[in-house]
Amino acid sequence: MEPYLFYVMAATSVVAALYLIFEKNPIYCALYLVFSFLNIAVLYVLLEAQFIAAVQIIVYTGAIMVLFLFVIMLLMTNNDQKQKDGLPFQRIPAMVMGFVLLIIMGLTIKSKLFQGREGIYTSAKVESIGHTQLVGKLLFTDYLLPFEMTSVLLFVAVIGAIILAKRKQ
Repeated sequence: MEPYLFYVMAATSVVAALYLIFEKNPIYCALYLVFSFLNIAVLYVLLEAQFIAAVQIIVYTGAIMVLFLFVIMLLMTNNDQKQKDGLPFQRIPAMVMGFVLLIIMGLTIKSKLFQGREGIYTSAKVESIGHTQLVGKLLFTDYLLPFEMTSVLLFVAVIGAIILAKRKQ
């Protein structure tokens, strides 16, 4: 049963991501992203990483997507709906760059460049400490500065979006 569920969730996640790319309405794009996040959370549950699945749902699907939807709805005006889809010469270079990016990603995944080295946290050590305790310890000791910088960046982005929206009115 698990392999079938994996294939269904993986396929729906990829389909949602494709709809996300090709959808023109930003609200629908955000909703497709939420659907993709939920599918990825199910994949984490299948990998027996329940804590990461819960964090995926709470943080990404809950908080970040609500923030995205808030900013999108705040910045959308009637003028945005009347604009063109861009210049006519933008599509071909964008497709070429997307194809080049796809080739680079495939080569990177194929190579053994990003396998990494074995860390100090083996699966036996993680099981003895506990996933949640280990993530919390690492987040608030070794990775405290990046964690706080991310929160400040999100805060500044929201303030900037509000200022840009107020300036247009």
